[in-house]
Amino acid sequence: MRPLIISGGPAVGKTICGRALAVERERAAFVDADDIRQLVVAGDETLWSGVEGESQLILAAKNIAAMGRNFVRVGFELTIADFVTADSLTVYRAELPDCFVVHLRISLDGARERAGTRKVYLTDGEFELLHEMIATPPAVDLVIDVEGLTQKEQLAVIRNAWSNASDKSR
Repeated sequence: MRPLIISGGPAVGKTICGRALAVERERAAFVDADDIRQLVVAGDETLWSGVEGESQLILAAKNIAAMGRNFVRVGFELTIADFVTADSLTVYRAELPDCFVVHLRISLDGARERAGTRKVYLTDGEFELLHEMIATPPAVDLVIDVEGLTQKEQLAVIRNAWSNASDKSR
């Protein structure tokens, strides 16, 4: 299977789906970009805080891609959950060239409803800002509208798209 990158705004299901799809595989790794970004413990900046925040987003994508190449090289299938911007997509395309990038789209109200079922680490303003920033996704391989889908339905749609994309690349 091609490396799968799941993108989208907050509370769209990137992490839940990425991890669940990896667990289904015989030999797979899951990378949550938030975990990689949290490795910076001094001087960390958010994406919306300007040039340094954008720079750290790109650094995270480079680190994720390097780790991903290592997993793929030794036979692991790979899923990644990340908030993909046009700039980080460029990094992924260059450094994980066979990746399949899926953007999950949901309305702000739908995202808020989902966020109500889990712990949220963002302020309301940050949540809305990130949702707005990704409302028009970069040039990913596939955009999936997940509004109203259950987690099981969302997983099935992503799983089928990933499988089809991997079959076509062979």
